[in-house]
Amino acid sequence: QEQLVESGGGLVQAGDSLRLSCVASGLTLSRSIMGWFRQAPGKEREFVARIIRDTSIIYYEDSVKGRFTIFRDIAKNTVYLQMNSLKPEDSAVYYCAADQSPFYGSRNPADYHYWGQGTQVTVSS
Repeated sequence: QEQLVESGGGLVQAGDSLRLSCVASGLTLSRSIMGWFRQAPGKEREFVARIIRDTSIIYYEDSVKGRFTIFRDIAKNTVYLQMNSLKPEDSAVYYCAADQSPFYGSRNPADYHYWGQGTQVTVSS
């Protein structure tokens, strides 16, 4: 059974860093498009970053470029989101997601087949 479990969220101050982890079971990272999304209260779920199967192809949402880094450890079947220089507007529940399609994925949450339960990130000013 496919499962994604996120961890690493917390309460930090502006300018701090956090690293989120997503451990996958029942699916293989090297065969999946792995994405990070976030959802703030009253807002739609939005794309943050994705990494394509076993390639080095990565996409970021513009507001996180240069601050966030998505990477994976194939041996641990884990994908990470390193978040630096955090801002209050980064506060949200962060979700890990997997897309099993053979292409390069998308920014649309509806295209992802599996989701984690989410981890809360709160950045105080």
